[in-house]
Amino acid sequence: MLGVVELDDAKRRAYELGLDLVEIAPDSRPPVCKIMDFGKFKYEQSKKEKANKAKSKASEMKEVRLGRSMKIDPHDVDIRVAQARRFLIEGHRVQIIQKFKGREMAFRQKGDERMEDIIERLSDLAKVEVPPRMNGKAIGMILVPEKQKVEAYKRKMQAEGKPILPSIPEQLEQFHDHDDDDDDDHDGGHGGGEE
Repeated sequence: MLGVVELDDAKRRAYELGLDLVEIAPDSRPPVCKIMDFGKFKYEQSKKEKANKAKSKASEMKEVRLGRSMKIDPHDVDIRVAQARRFLIEGHRVQIIQKFKGREMAFRQKGDERMEDIIERLSDLAKVEVPPRMNGKAIGMILVPEKQKVEAYKRKMQAEGKPILPSIPEQLEQFHDHDDDDDDDHDGGHGGGEE
């Protein structure tokens, strides 16, 4: 910190040091300047901006579409829920959209039921930011990750020795492990033949 210095003297000092005289606060009286390596300053600033962009990308919105109509197979819905789960674990907001085709609009309650089912299946990681609502021929909602729930999930997965970001096939296995016992009865009929 040099104090108040004449402009010509400040320029001379910067030149002698092989640095730049940079105006920091032009509106103050007298203007505030700093002797620095301006190229290095710009480089460090661009690095900070890139780091900030990377942080903000973590919370960007991801979109999961449930097919072009309500006639999507339940297995395909499971895959979309698994994708949404991965996005939530990564810290992204997720918009889930279900489109209606033709006369399916008459059965809007089925879309509501599907959305409620998805909310329930992802409730261990997320909360509803924008509840399901119609927008033209589609129903959509936005889920946001709840930090405490995501952290608890990550700790649980680490304790069990499982990957924090399970692949979609691994998640599908978990979905089927948690199915009701009536689904197991169907499997028993195809298998052993011990009756």
